[in-house]
Amino acid sequence: MDLAFLSPLYEHPGSWASAYVGLSRHDEDLRTRRRPAAEAVARRLRERGADEATCRAVHDAAAALERGSEPYGRALFAHDGEVVLQVSLTRAPPWGLVRWGTLPHVTPLLDLAGEDPVSLVAYIDRAGAEFELRSAVLREEAGQVRVGRQWPMHRARASDWSERRFRLEAEDTWEHNAREVAEALAGCQAETGADLLILCGGERECRSVRERLPGHLRDRAVRAAHGVGSRLLPREVEEVRARHVRERVLAEVDRYRSARTPGEERRAAAVEGVPSLIEAARGHRLAELLILPDGPDTRREVWIGEDPARLAERRTELSDLGERHAWPARADDALVRAAVVTDAPVLSLAPVREETGREVPAGGMVALLRRR
Repeated sequence: MDLAFLSPLYEHPGSWASAYVGLSRHDEDLRTRRRPAAEAVARRLRERGADEATCRAVHDAAAALERGSEPYGRALFAHDGEVVLQVSLTRAPPWGLVRWGTLPHVTPLLDLAGEDPVSLVAYIDRAGAEFELRSAVLREEAGQVRVGRQWPMHRARASDWSERRFRLEAEDTWEHNAREVAEALAGCQAETGADLLILCGGERECRSVRERLPGHLRDRAVRAAHGVGSRLLPREVEEVRARHVRERVLAEVDRYRSARTPGEERRAAAVEGVPSLIEAARGHRLAELLILPDGPDTRREVWIGEDPARLAERRTELSDLGERHAWPARADDALVRAAVVTDAPVLSLAPVREETGREVPAGGMVALLRRR
């Protein structure tokens, strides 16, 4: 997950309020529920030592949430009496997820708002294809293509020669039509920025269109089990999207496990454990951070300075590094900050835990490293 959008949270030192406010999809009168939820969030922040101006800002933002296109709620991050960032959620957060601390508590976003690929669904048939954009909170038409050459629809009695000629003409027509659909699909993806292409239709048609997609899109294209006839149900789209996310995370974990083996330079290209992760962050070597949001190492206390790369297990270490100020922080929040400011993506390891027979790293935090 690219967390560059979190950059504004790291521009101002000081204490931060983090509140994950959920909305029930089944509440008929959200107005009666919204105010008690906002008051509960503000009360929890006061109990944790937040200043009144920040409590009020979070209260007002939580009270203003509306159902609309955001059925799951938002994460609110506030500092010095101002809500600096609001992030729409793609899953309902657990009740009472409120924090007050030195850094914004952003790790829950990996599961509650992360890895929500926008999917471009192509409904392919013999006349062309219709496109539709889908995500956890989005569903809209995205255009269509009607191919320029018609399919031979009927077979007449024919000699062996003419029957063979018919098959060749049908193949030629299909090659042309599949190419037109693939070109239109690639153009629609470029325009919409969709992360995943879901092909819905006959097996042969979908395979032919996929084979004619540009190479960088071929790996993003998957065929839905659902056949031609009707629009994919939200559940079916979610299953395809979830499988895509899981396979991507599992591939990254396999890459991490391979990178743990020292190479020719006798250095491993991956690390785990808070001490090794801190060392990698100090050297700006985090290439990708993988976190299990509720892993035991995430809650460990570390010490941070104003420079995101200045973090340590003990406060005295920061003085040795030349930092005049030091604050305690959660290990996951400190490492995510270091990853964001160096443009390193962060992934949740939760899909690995859900996969039967897959072992999650003991501490719940690992990293792939950049080359020196």
